[in-house]
Amino acid sequence: MDYRILPPEELLQARVKLPLSKSMSNRAILINALTPDGQPLGELAKCDDTEAMLAGITMTQGTVDVGAAGTAMRFLTAYFASRPGVSVTIDGTERMRNRPIGPLVDALRACGADIAYTAREGFPPLNINGRALKGGEITVAASISSQFVSALMMVAPVMEEGLKITLAGEVTSMPYIRMTAEMMGRCGAEVTFDGPTVSIAPRPYSDAPLTIEGDWSAASYWYEIEALSSGFVTLDGLERFSCQGDSRVARIFSELGVTTEFEGEDGGTDLEASPDLTPRLLADMTDTPDLVQALTVTLAMLGVPFRLTGVKSLRIKETDRLEALRRELLKLGIIIDIEGDDTLAWEGARRPVSELPAFDTYSDHRMAMALAPVALYVPGIVIRNAEVVTKSYPEFWNHLTDAGFSVTDTADEPDGEEEAE
Repeated sequence: MDYRILPPEELLQARVKLPLSKSMSNRAILINALTPDGQPLGELAKCDDTEAMLAGITMTQGTVDVGAAGTAMRFLTAYFASRPGVSVTIDGTERMRNRPIGPLVDALRACGADIAYTAREGFPPLNINGRALKGGEITVAASISSQFVSALMMVAPVMEEGLKITLAGEVTSMPYIRMTAEMMGRCGAEVTFDGPTVSIAPRPYSDAPLTIEGDWSAASYWYEIEALSSGFVTLDGLERFSCQGDSRVARIFSELGVTTEFEGEDGGTDLEASPDLTPRLLADMTDTPDLVQALTVTLAMLGVPFRLTGVKSLRIKETDRLEALRRELLKLGIIIDIEGDDTLAWEGARRPVSELPAFDTYSDHRMAMALAPVALYVPGIVIRNAEVVTKSYPEFWNHLTDAGFSVTDTADEPDGEEEAE
């Protein structure tokens, strides 16, 4: 589906019940599956990634297809490897087959896992024969994906010797590792940090309820909308003192004129705009890479020069998100620079534009959601393959409509009104 987006005709006012955190949900699913006599899970995120986890966690034989769910690929690889009697092949989309998984496989093999590549070395698909893992001490290159570390941490309590993980190099998305440790601790695991080392004792999980918070990553698109509309937005479901690293979005967007009031009159989180914009934004995004797309588009539309470092991990997400941002913002005449693999920068360079943009999404949910608010400045933009939002936020387009945006399928337009190529 290709959607044409028009902004609200009046001042934007929206109250949004955010989706639950898929990051927390996927961790809860795995921890629960490893908990002896675990009770049924409570409410979880309703999205493609969580559905892939729920479907995969019940498999013991055959092929497990996780689709485009990177979290499910990493978490289920560790889970299957630690379950004696399991014999599966885990696979995904063509893009998934090009996302590296070698560091996780090497670490699991060092713990005693039986994992073989069925095609290209270092990449899915994987053939996994589960067995009791010994554990011990390992070193993991933590600069590629925090999900590798989280996957190892969550299966460590069932290893014979527990696990001591030394994180080598700069750690990507450290808040996600802390989230994992906090959720494990709530369920009886013993996790300790000592500098670059994470130690997990060989102690079984105990059943405990895990409440899933509203998703701060999803909130970022509403911060973007608030910054670009100067309307009034209330978000339901957010925790002020959250274990989600992306709660940093409130602090970052305060430099873009968005104030955050927790526990407003109706109990939600109120966003309001002010004219106080930073003249130039410098930010290290190492801990919060999932905020980069919404932040980059917001800065570009507001005309605020920026330099975002720590974005290396975006090269290996659902798409090469750095290149995708560069290409799509060029359709707005905005010329951003990619410096090496680690920096995204813009000093205000532009070129003329002659066509109404039709944005490609690259099978990436975050590209679709980050680009949709551009309609506030450029009415009538088109978001191609808009259905990709189901990966994390299936209700996104409905929520935009509820907020006053016009969201229509271009296939329903009269001939001659389709978007420009």
